[in-house]
Formats: sequence, C-alpha cells, structure tokens
Amino acid sequence: MLRKWLNWNLEMAETRTPRDLVSREKEVREVYVPPNNLPDPTPEPGVAYRWIATHVLGQAVPTNVSLKLREGWTPVKAEDHPELMLFGASAGGNVEIGGLMLCKMSSAKARSRDEYYQKSAASQMSSVDNNFMRENDPRMPLFSDRKSTVSFGKNL
Repeated sequence: MLRKWLNWNLEMAETRTPRDLVSREKEVREVYVPPNNLPDPTPEPGVAYRWIATHVLGQAVPTNVSLKLREGWTPVKAEDHPELMLFGASAGGNVEIGGLMLCKMSSAKARSRDEYYQKSAASQMSSVDNNFMRENDPRMPLFSDRKSTVSFGKNL
C-alpha cells in the first residue's frame, strides 16, 4: 500500500508543472472609498469652492457667514448646480446641507488669500522661534531643529 502511494506521488511530481512557470491572471481588486458627506460641485475653470458653516450644533453662526462673505466668498445658487439639487436647497435658494453653505470665489483671489495666511503663519512661527532662541545660552544650547529622523539598527 505504501509503495503504491509513493509511486503515485512520484508520478504526480513528475507530471506537475513547476510553480515558477505557472502564472495566473492578476485579480483586479476593487478598492472601497467611503462616500463624501458633502457632494462636490461640478468644477468650473477659475473658480474655487468651499463649504462655509452657517449653523454649529443647531445654532446659527451669522458672524462666521458675514466674515466669509466679506472675504469674498459668494453663495452658490441651487439653480446654478442642478446636480446638487438632490440634496436640497435652503430657503434663499442657496446650496446648503447640514448647516454648511456652498460658496465660491475666483481661483486667483483664493490663491492670494491662501498665500496671505501662509505668510501670517510663517511670521508667527518665526516670532515664536525668536522668542525661544532668546533664552539660548552657549553653555547649554537649545535646539530648534524642526525635522525628525528615524534610524534602524544603529548602535549608539
């Protein structure tokens, strides 16, 4: 019985194709992407979009809306984007979902606004660094290095 089993295994081993010569077709796996809570409007060249809070925790926030309107954001009308009409429109005809109102601004103005805030943040960081380094003493130097490194297997 054992001899018969060994002979059968030898025959199978000789007739089998080696694994490195056999390839199977690659499976294309579908990647799950969770849906967005807010729909994206159809892009228009030269226009930037942003969702602006009109209500927080059920309470109206008129100061936030007023500030954003003074910055140059203008509310998007529901009839301008019929693809968003599924989700409803506010009483004023603007696209509003869950306390957020869709607004738009020219891309150039939005880029200029972003640059202003980036310069402001860099200036504030520089001020913090200068204040920190003012306490520096050569006998016990302070480090303000803003990069991190990861090393593996080094003996220190």
